[in-house]
Amino acid sequence: MEKQNDSMRERLLARLPQPENLAAYREETAALLAKHEKALFWDKVPSIVAYVVAAIMVALWLWGKMPAAAMRQYFLFLAGFAYFGGVIVDLRYRTYRSEVNTLKEVKQVQLQILEIQASLQKHGSE
Repeated sequence: MEKQNDSMRERLLARLPQPENLAAYREETAALLAKHEKALFWDKVPSIVAYVVAAIMVALWLWGKMPAAAMRQYFLFLAGFAYFGGVIVDLRYRTYRSEVNTLKEVKQVQLQILEIQASLQKHGSE
């Protein structure tokens, strides 16, 4: 059982970049996380728009500003559909947000491991 753990450990450590490339890896990680944060912003916008549209439609219905007679029977259905669409998009956003948070934590751990390896190599060569 211990041999299997050692081989898994070695495989995981082999996937890490080398400590010589620590500065480049840190910059690459920062760029990757910035790209994901920008994408998260644009993923949040459609849910906000859908919620606002649903709120405006409900407010218009409550204040008696109904549209033409042909649309009255579908008005609340469309408001509910807009709200439901916002919920679905918001769920997708929250899932993506948790994935990015997990990625951020993994990258922080990888950077810490690389810094430890670099310091061990530095102290080992002295």
